[in-house]
Amino acid sequence: MEKLAVRSTSSQAKMLGTVVSISGAFVATLYQGPPIFTTPFSTISLHGQPLLQNDTNSKWVFGGLLLTAEYILVPLWYIVQTHIMKEYPNEFTVVFFYNLFVSILAAIVGLILEPDSSAWKLKPGIALASVLCSGVFGSFLNNTVHTWVLRLKGPVYVAMFKPLSIAIAAAMGFIFLGETLHLGSLIGATTISIGFYTVMWGKAKEEVTEDSQAESPGSLPTHKTPLLQKCKKEKR
Repeated sequence: MEKLAVRSTSSQAKMLGTVVSISGAFVATLYQGPPIFTTPFSTISLHGQPLLQNDTNSKWVFGGLLLTAEYILVPLWYIVQTHIMKEYPNEFTVVFFYNLFVSILAAIVGLILEPDSSAWKLKPGIALASVLCSGVFGSFLNNTVHTWVLRLKGPVYVAMFKPLSIAIAAAMGFIFLGETLHLGSLIGATTISIGFYTVMWGKAKEEVTEDSQAESPGSLPTHKTPLLQKCKKEKR
């Protein structure tokens, strides 16, 4: 797990970078600003329907609350998963059981919300391709990489990529979907990147300090040896 020392430069960098990155995510999400760059091509469409439409009847408030709950629960799951990986360091087994139980819960909720069996039929096309890509890259590969990095680096390293995904999404939308790049997205993406690399710098400096302390011959042991056990070793 993460170590926090207020007087340490690495801990201060991690705390400051986290605050800066979250602030940039708020700016990119809540502030649009004037347009800066526009692409010369139109938005990509599927079957003659534009991908980006303003749906005034969509339940955006309910969706926002669900996203808020997700981004609160996901870091908590990262912490729990880090403890699991310490006891059982096998990424594929952990990801298998995770996806199994998530699939069972999603099937139960889906059957309750959509009892019509015809809506569950998948035909060859974009719908089937999206499901396969989501299952392979979104669930299996993504969760496996996350679990592996959690075992090596800890939850903070993985969680910091969540705000950075907003900046990546803004850049990809401008390049591939023809979205207009606004000032708010640019400021938010820049702030997120600064905060992200500040945290990464703090993590790197912390690891270098720990390695130097571990390699130094005169360093004190991190655990305390019981007195009786220490006396027995000295007699031997």
